[in-house]
Amino acid sequence: MRTRSSSIATATAVLLGSVVLGFGAAAPVSATSAPAVTVTSDGGIAADGPLNRVFVADHTAGTVYAADPNGTKLGSLTGIPGVSGLAVSTDGSTLYAAASASHEIVAIDAATLAVEARYPVDTNKGPTYVAFAGDKLWFSYGDQWAAGLGSVDPSGTVTVGQTPQNLLWNPEALSASPTDPNLLTALTEGLSPCTVTVFDVSSGTPQTVADVTPHGGPVEIAEDVDLIPGGGLLLNGTYRMSYTQSNWTQTGAYPNTAAESGDISPHGMVAQVEGGTVRIYRPEGTQPIHTYATNAQTVDAVWAPDESRVYALEGAYSSNSGSPTSYTLKILTDPTRNVPTVSVKAPTSAPRAKKLTVTGKISATVPLTAGVKLRVTRTDLDSPKGKALPSVTTGSGGTFSFTDTPPAGGTVTYTVAYAGDVTHTAVSTSAKVAVSRTTPKLTVSNNGKHYNYGKKVSYTVHLGSEYKNRTVAVYGDPYGADEGKRLLKSGKVSSAGNLSVSVTMNRNWTLSAVYAGDDRTASKTVTTHVYAYARVSTALSKQYQTAKIGSTTYAYYHKKTAPVLTTSMNYHKGRKVRLDLQLYYGGAWYTSDSEYFALASNGKVAVNLGAPGKSGLRARIRAVYVENGSGDNVNATTYGSWKYMDFTS
Repeated sequence: MRTRSSSIATATAVLLGSVVLGFGAAAPVSATSAPAVTVTSDGGIAADGPLNRVFVADHTAGTVYAADPNGTKLGSLTGIPGVSGLAVSTDGSTLYAAASASHEIVAIDAATLAVEARYPVDTNKGPTYVAFAGDKLWFSYGDQWAAGLGSVDPSGTVTVGQTPQNLLWNPEALSASPTDPNLLTALTEGLSPCTVTVFDVSSGTPQTVADVTPHGGPVEIAEDVDLIPGGGLLLNGTYRMSYTQSNWTQTGAYPNTAAESGDISPHGMVAQVEGGTVRIYRPEGTQPIHTYATNAQTVDAVWAPDESRVYALEGAYSSNSGSPTSYTLKILTDPTRNVPTVSVKAPTSAPRAKKLTVTGKISATVPLTAGVKLRVTRTDLDSPKGKALPSVTTGSGGTFSFTDTPPAGGTVTYTVAYAGDVTHTAVSTSAKVAVSRTTPKLTVSNNGKHYNYGKKVSYTVHLGSEYKNRTVAVYGDPYGADEGKRLLKSGKVSSAGNLSVSVTMNRNWTLSAVYAGDDRTASKTVTTHVYAYARVSTALSKQYQTAKIGSTTYAYYHKKTAPVLTTSMNYHKGRKVRLDLQLYYGGAWYTSDSEYFALASNGKVAVNLGAPGKSGLRARIRAVYVENGSGDNVNATTYGSWKYMDFTS
C-alpha cells in the first residue's frame, strides 16, 4: 500500500515602513507609546524646563535622544562622537553637548534636534563636562594636572584657559543651578582628596569664590557636587556643606551615607542616588518622603525643573558582566509627595451573609492630618466592577475598622483607598476573604459503561436547584494523542435540571461537565469515563469445507494445509492485534500460543498459521484488541469470536 502525506507551511511577512519622528506636546504613556530611551553607556542627562522634555546621551554611540516627560522617545541626533556631557541654556532653546572624541562643543536646537553650530576646542583631550551659568556654556577639558576651563558665549566665541594654571587638577565635573545663575562648581571627582572650586561667572571671567581640598571630615573622595539654593554645597547627595574661601563646614546630612550622587531641585528638594534606590528628601529632612527601588544600578538622576518628576538612568546587567551593559531612562513621578502605607486585615474565610470585621491602619513619614477619610470598595461575584461601601474615617494613630455582610460567596475583595493630598500620593491596598458557597449537585450518566464500536450514545448532565446560574458546559476528551479536548455542548439545563449530549462511540472518551457556579454556589466539575469496544472481525481461508460439530461450526483442513486468518480492526497508528491459539484435547481447551501482529494502515493483517502435519487435531483462534497492550489505549479491550479448525488426513 502506498500512502501520501502533505504539509502546509505558513510564512508571515512583516513589512516595516519608515517612521517620521516629530516633536509635539507631551502625551500620556499608553500601551502603544514609542519605546523608552535606552543607551549603551552614560553620556549625560539634562532636563529642559521650557520645552518640558529630557535629553539623554549615549557616549559610545555618539547619539543624543530626546524624550517627553513620560519617557517616550521623541527623536535622536547622531554624530556627536564621544558625547560626555549635556547642558541646556536658561531659556531652554539650546542643548549643548560635549563631543570629547572630536574635541568640540555642539550646539543643538532643543526643539528639533538640528545642529545649530559646532565649536572646535583647542585641546587634545575633551571637552569633557559642560554646564550653563552666567549666560554662557562652560566646559572642562585637558588631562590630569593640565586641565582647564573654557566657555562659549552667546555670539559663539570660544575661550579656553579661563582659570589659572594648576588650579584644576583634572577635567572637572561641572554643575550649575538656575537658582544661583552666576555660580559654577568644578569637582575633581574620584581623587583623594577631592577638590571643589566655586566660581562666580557673572563678569564673564571665572572668579574663585572658594577652592577647598578637604583633609579629614565627612568626604575626602566626592563623586558629585550640587549647589544648594540659598547657599552651600551638597556632596554625594548626602552632606550639606557651607564654604568660605578655603574651607567648608558640615551643616547637615541625609541618611544613607553610601550614596554617591544626587540632584537638587530649584526649591531645594534632594534626589539621592544609592545603588538601585533613589530617595527624595525635603531641603533639610531627616527621612525620605519618597523612595524608588529601581532594581538596578542607577548612575544618574536629575529633577524636572517643575519638580513634577525625577529622570533617572537605570543600569541593566548581563549574567556575565559585573557592570551595567545598558541604561534605560526611568520616570519617577510624584517625587515631592510622600507615599503613605495602608495595611488591611480581614478574615481569611467567612460564611456568606454573616457580618465580618475589617481593620487596618494608614501611616506616613510625613504626618497625615487627623481623621483621614478612606474609600472602601467591595468586589465580588455580585459586583465584579466593585461596589462602594460607606467610607471610613481613621481614628487614633491612623487606625480604622468597618463591618460588612457579604451577600455573595467566592472571593470577596475589600479595597481601602486614600485619595491623597498636596503632600501625599494616593494609595490603596486590599484584602481577600474566601466566603463560603454551597456545593452544587452535578452528575453525569453512564459513567464507566462500555459500548459497541460506532454506537451513538446520549449522556445526561443533571444540575440541582442552584441559585442563579443554570448553565453547564460539557467537554469531551477522546482517548489518544491525535485528538484534543473540545467543547461538545454548553447551555442552560431544562426545567428538570437536565442537559443531554450525544457521542458516537468510536473510541474511549472522558466527559467533563463543568458548572461555573454563581454568587451562592461553588463551581464544580464532574468527570466520567466511557469506553468503546474496538471493531474486530476475523475470517479463515484455505479450508476445503465447513461443517458443524454439535452446534459449533468448524473449518476443515488437510493436515498439510496451512490456514490463513485475516483480521480486520478499526485502525490507529501503531496498532497491533493479539492472536490467541488454543488446542483441544482430553475434553478441554488449552492455550497454545499468543502473539501480536502489526496491522496495516487499512486495519488488516493476514497471518499464515502453518500446517500441523498430522490429522485428528482440533484448534481454535481469536483476535484480541488489548487496551495499552495493542499499542494504544484508544479502545476498551475487545475479544473477537473464536474461529474453529479441524485437521484431517
